[in-house]
Amino acid sequence: MRRYWVPKQALADSQAVLDGEIFHHIFDVCRQEVGSRFELLCGDQKAYLVEVTDVGKKSAKAQILSQRQIPPLPTPHLHLALSIPRFPVMEAVIEKAVEMGVHTLHPFFSDFSFVRKAASLPAAKLERWKKIIVSASQQCGRGELMSLAQPQDLSAILQNFAQNTNPTKGRLGLFAYEGQTHKNVREHLKSIGKEDLTEVWVFVGSEGGFSPAEVHEFQRLTMEPVTLGEQVLRVETACITLLAVLKYEFELF
Repeated sequence: MRRYWVPKQALADSQAVLDGEIFHHIFDVCRQEVGSRFELLCGDQKAYLVEVTDVGKKSAKAQILSQRQIPPLPTPHLHLALSIPRFPVMEAVIEKAVEMGVHTLHPFFSDFSFVRKAASLPAAKLERWKKIIVSASQQCGRGELMSLAQPQDLSAILQNFAQNTNPTKGRLGLFAYEGQTHKNVREHLKSIGKEDLTEVWVFVGSEGGFSPAEVHEFQRLTMEPVTLGEQVLRVETACITLLAVLKYEFELF
């Protein structure tokens, strides 16, 4: 069944009013019509089954037939911090991160990132990334949108991470490293224990990986490098692999 993401104000009492961009998408692009049934999502952890009752030139009305509860994301919440890669790669990662249940995506600028300064990142890209999040959420039926943090320098993210991390807050951070390291993700989790964690942060470099200075900074914050094997993976492959391993280890499927 098709699902569409709409603003909360589109739903009132037992009816939905669809206009603007969502009207164009549902009725001009997807060719829905009077009598069509589909689900509407609006971020309140519910999916509303509706039936279209009227279609005008610029708006439509639908009757809410029923609603179902969508479970919230289980804990620990997964946070993916990604050094901004080439834009097509970034878009692919965003889509898959939504499907894999990532709570928040944190884009950052680093020594080897494709875009190294905020001034070089077009504002239109952020808007496109948000649209991809909505589209992927519709496709997989998430009850809440993945959060997209404001892009910032790696140093700022690490400073914030260090200030808000201590053993009692249940936050774990690790970074994927293609250099010399002896632990994979599973071995690292086993060595530290994974009980009572509420957040797991994964830091992934762009096509160039991390510089020696950045690796040193991770280690200064007691973040262990983890390996994904001897093969060097593409950015999108590394992200999906890490998320899949974490979902398995923490039983988040």
